[in-house]
Amino acid sequence: MFRWALLLTLALQPAAAADKLNVKVAAVQFRSSFKVADNVARMARILGELADRQVRVAVFPECAVTGYHTRVVMEPTADEIREAENTLSRTCRERQIAAVFGSIWRSGPRAYNTAVVFNSKGELVERYGKLMLAGEKWATPGNHIALFDLEGIPSTVIVCHDQRFPEFVHLPAMAGARIVYYISHEAGMQKEWKIPGSRAQMMARAVENGMFVVAANAPGNVKDNSGSHGQSRIIKDDGNILQEALIYSDDVLVETLAIEPSKSEWIEEHLKGPTSAWWKQGLETMLKNRNLKLE
Repeated sequence: MFRWALLLTLALQPAAAADKLNVKVAAVQFRSSFKVADNVARMARILGELADRQVRVAVFPECAVTGYHTRVVMEPTADEIREAENTLSRTCRERQIAAVFGSIWRSGPRAYNTAVVFNSKGELVERYGKLMLAGEKWATPGNHIALFDLEGIPSTVIVCHDQRFPEFVHLPAMAGARIVYYISHEAGMQKEWKIPGSRAQMMARAVENGMFVVAANAPGNVKDNSGSHGQSRIIKDDGNILQEALIYSDDVLVETLAIEPSKSEWIEEHLKGPTSAWWKQGLETMLKNRNLKLE
């Protein structure tokens, strides 16, 4: 009993840091090429422009650095990725803006589809590997659920297909997370029937957890309906959409979020209900693994 009480106390500690904070965020609907240097140069420019607008956190889509595909080999080398990260880290530090963006990470023979999080000092806060892949033959699944502090706010991040697994957001929410950053390259307009479900899922993640969602998706290509389908969005903690981008255009959504701490009564209800043992085990596993490296 004491052991669990200590774990829960540690889990709830970050929530106090989010007491009545306003944070200006941006969801960047960004069209990547398969040229890393080109993508990074454009991302750095956008970060600078958003810093001039006093944005605190800018969010880019899945594989923004590399371009997204599901083929067998993801071409960029480990050195290219390190150079890209160094450039974006330096931009965050110099312009005092945090960034969440999609990239890859190589460890030996393995490659991961990652969400990279730099704070406004340019420090690496989180390198999260997509847990539930969606046909990426080049990728290895990640190894932990994300829970981190970004600009004073307890947060989490998920990548695209992860949205279908509510526990990846619910467990961080139980540990005090107030924002979920969602980066994606969802199915395109050639599979238009999938769009309503994808839209509904992140609205559900917001309302069921009382969390804000900052969702950056890649746009569609009007010429042949390749790419994704845009509609990046920022969702309020009650599930209502505050802003949503169009389908085919590059776009930037900027919103100031009024963050309040997580309600402990909500967490206590889960820990006393019929699924309490399951949630306790999930929290314990998340906290134990949260600092695992992608190796």
